[in-house]
Amino acid sequence: MARHGGRGWNGKVFGAALGVTLLAAGASVWTAQADAVGGTSPKATTSTAASSAVKPVAVTIVHASDKGAHGVNITIDDGPDPVWTPQVLDVLRQYGVKATFCMVGTQAQAHPDLVKQVVAAGHRLCDHSVSHDTTMDKKSEAYQSQQILDAERMITEASGGVRPMYYRAPGGAFTPYSRKLAASRGMRPLGWNVDSKDFERPGTDAIVATVEQELPGGPTILFHDAGGDRSQTVEALRQILPRLKEQGYSYGFPVR
Repeated sequence: MARHGGRGWNGKVFGAALGVTLLAAGASVWTAQADAVGGTSPKATTSTAASSAVKPVAVTIVHASDKGAHGVNITIDDGPDPVWTPQVLDVLRQYGVKATFCMVGTQAQAHPDLVKQVVAAGHRLCDHSVSHDTTMDKKSEAYQSQQILDAERMITEASGGVRPMYYRAPGGAFTPYSRKLAASRGMRPLGWNVDSKDFERPGTDAIVATVEQELPGGPTILFHDAGGDRSQTVEALRQILPRLKEQGYSYGFPVR
């Protein structure tokens, strides 16, 4: 999987993360999403790899949709963002589509109201690390653990107790260790098949064309709701969502 995101976005989020990591490491008890990951979870710290209250999931990177061969998974990365996430939510609501939001920990912590809106609308949460470091696979296991577990906690606290169900490594920078750690926390490693290239802002028509050309290769589509002007993404979703329904696709979630 190709890396994405750009150094500018990574640097901005990483800088914010440095100021909150120590606070996050001392966070108190938080509540699990009972129907998804198996009940209430105990205190978590950055050294916690698993708990008996969390049901482990498969360590393999998932792409398949729970809607089967004609399913499509809409995934939205890097938010939440106060400008663009509400607009993305509005479009998804308009077409009755549920998506998976891969949230950066510092963004979730900064905008808990948006995290709660995402959950209330029936979408799923995904851990996208604390600081969106696309070189995570080159870093120590201790660093990977901090990035994954601190973000898990930030997102859970921001949501009011709903835990992320997936983990997506920034830029696809998975390692065997990070996949095993995430899976032990009930977060299925999540890949993608279609990179819409919306992060590069190539124009709405180009984003739509990329999705239509690449979708036969797999059901999980990558979009973004943060990291810059996402107006092209919003308009592309407005065109793509009804068009794919007309073509017989159903919208679902990545399998767990």
